[in-house]
Amino acid sequence: MKKQQICILGSTGSIGTQALDVISQHEDRYEVYALTANSRWQLLAEQAHKYRPAAVVIADESHYRELSDALGDLPDIKVYAGSDAIDQIVKADPIDMVLTAMVGFAGLSPTVHAIRARKKICLANKETLVVAGELICSLAEQYHVPILPVDSEHSAIFQSIVGEGDNAIEKILLTCSGGPFRKMSREELATVTAADALKHPTWDMGAKITIDSASLMNKGFEVIEAKWLFGVPAEKIQVLIHPQSIVHSAVQFCDGSVKAQLGVPDMRLPIQYAFSFPERLKLNGDRLDLFSSHSLEFFEPDMEKFRCLALAFESISRGGNMPCIVNAANEVVNLAFRQGRCTFLQMADIIEKTMQKATFDASPALDTYFQTDHEARHIAEEMLNQPA
Repeated sequence: MKKQQICILGSTGSIGTQALDVISQHEDRYEVYALTANSRWQLLAEQAHKYRPAAVVIADESHYRELSDALGDLPDIKVYAGSDAIDQIVKADPIDMVLTAMVGFAGLSPTVHAIRARKKICLANKETLVVAGELICSLAEQYHVPILPVDSEHSAIFQSIVGEGDNAIEKILLTCSGGPFRKMSREELATVTAADALKHPTWDMGAKITIDSASLMNKGFEVIEAKWLFGVPAEKIQVLIHPQSIVHSAVQFCDGSVKAQLGVPDMRLPIQYAFSFPERLKLNGDRLDLFSSHSLEFFEPDMEKFRCLALAFESISRGGNMPCIVNAANEVVNLAFRQGRCTFLQMADIIEKTMQKATFDASPALDTYFQTDHEARHIAEEMLNQPA
């Protein structure tokens, strides 16, 4: 069997490192062709020494020399730097699939280039569909490229509809843990810190996504992602708070039947399923023990308390480049909250004001998204810098 050549965008992050573990368990099937990272050149160098890819790319060009020196003993590995190099590496002929595990808007451009190069997309960068879902789906159809979801929730939905053909979906049940602040009042939320938010109860994720999970913006983005992946309007997508993170999501069909995918919280499972679909391969790790899962609870989210989720739904209803505006503003305030430059509740305030001020475009082209992202970030930053 010819080994599948994989390019991992964001190999030093949570998804990227777990994907490398999956590859290690199936060295007879998969091989790393290229690895990319934003700035963590030391870990990228370690990964390159272990997996011996054909190429590595560091997005932050200031680390090019350090990375090159660290890989001086491996002259066969090509070393590149910069975002343009990431756009180019995904087009390399030997690559069979691209795992898009970069965080944020930065994942859009390389995903577009990979689709145009007809590479299978294993999508872990939800912002790509949040920002430009209609464009990405159109390109995937034009170039006959499969997009396999890696988010645990979207993988669960995908696994629930496999084999259902054209059977009508009545509702998608999108679960989330509720984050660390689920039981807090709005008054208590006014004083929480980034350190508090980073204590996620069930998942081990990067800082940006963990903050988004605490604000429920991550779930709002996943609603947008599900809309494009599965062709289901937002009004047919219901968010459920499920603290145990055992039911990863479910689908209700037109006859009332509900199919769900359950498992322990382990991102390697959806990563591997995206790699191997339609096959299921053995995966070393914990197994779900329903006897020890004492109860499975489900609650409605409080949209007034967690306004980021409500703003995400509003952006879907307005369409056009509005989700792009929300994503850009969210990236700015998410970082600002981690840096102590704004409070938890101020994040939603600034996102909402950015939605009001940024230029709306009902039918954006690819260039529009880059212009929108730049403008919305500028607006959000200006509001952060205004005196209280």
